[in-house]
Amino acid sequence: MLIDMIVRSKAPLRLGLAGGGSDVSPYSDIYGGNVLNATIDLYAYCTIQETSDGMISLEATDLRQSVCYPLAGSLPVDGVLDLHKGVFNRVVKEFGITPRACRITTYSDAPAGSGLGSSSTMVVCILKAFVEWYNLPMGDYEIARMAYEIERIDLALDGGKQDQYAAAFGGFNFMEFLPEGQVIVNPLRVKRWIVDELEASIVLYYTGASRSSAAIIQEQQKNTSSGNGQAIDAMHRIKQSAIDMKRALLEGNIAQFASILGKAWEDKKKMAKAISNPMIQEAFDVAFAAGATAGKVSGAGGGGFIIFMMDPTRKRQVMDALSAMPGQVVGFQFSEGGTHGWKLYF
Repeated sequence: MLIDMIVRSKAPLRLGLAGGGSDVSPYSDIYGGNVLNATIDLYAYCTIQETSDGMISLEATDLRQSVCYPLAGSLPVDGVLDLHKGVFNRVVKEFGITPRACRITTYSDAPAGSGLGSSSTMVVCILKAFVEWYNLPMGDYEIARMAYEIERIDLALDGGKQDQYAAAFGGFNFMEFLPEGQVIVNPLRVKRWIVDELEASIVLYYTGASRSSAAIIQEQQKNTSSGNGQAIDAMHRIKQSAIDMKRALLEGNIAQFASILGKAWEDKKKMAKAISNPMIQEAFDVAFAAGATAGKVSGAGGGGFIIFMMDPTRKRQVMDALSAMPGQVVGFQFSEGGTHGWKLYF
């Protein structure tokens, strides 16, 4: 039986524009990393409903997964909705909370493995709902850091650090990942006409294939740890591309922005063999034949979403060409603001 309070939260997904991979250990620990990203109007959502049935019910409606447990202070991490359980377990332990019976329901506008940071965004979203529910003293930095620790330490999931901070802060951000583990988020004040021109110049294409980033990230980590000179030099250039792209963005130099995006993709492909594949290359060939001038896969690679850039006068042709492919062209706008939560009383 439900009682009279509901907590909701949402958190934005992000496009990885430049520097992705330099936020992954051990590279970021040794050399430091720089990332430029921006959130878009696709979101993860969470609802927590207090109940009186003595149970903890978890449901991810987009994954069509649900599970239910008797009220307890810790839930078993067993491969079913582990992100939900990881947040629950960490919050109860960290703040010494006496858990209450509840139903936690989530869904995401993008599938896992999309390259938009969907898993990390979901962790931030669920954590924000708990912050709202229990009035926890956590700001954006604290939420992002705890979300990172839940994924990378508590759940031992491979990945970087940018996604949690993008979801927590929102907007266009230039992020610095320092060797001591410190993270600095620099929000960028991008003029409206520049954002409009960027939106007019981008087609976002979903390949239709989600992928696990773990294998790609593990190869990237191995290349850094083993001192693979070609891979490390490529990552140095990827890191520098975030700095260069930030300047092009703030100046409104979209042609330079696109050029940096394209060169960074060529470097990224040197980081791990599975970053590109024939399906991705076919999408590039089709888009470029229709007028695209640059592109890169958002996220670790291997599938998910591809960012294509072109002169706005060629956008329709690129969209039509990609629409004939097995994947899907997805409309979007850049979004402002990070995760937020609210309560409803009945």
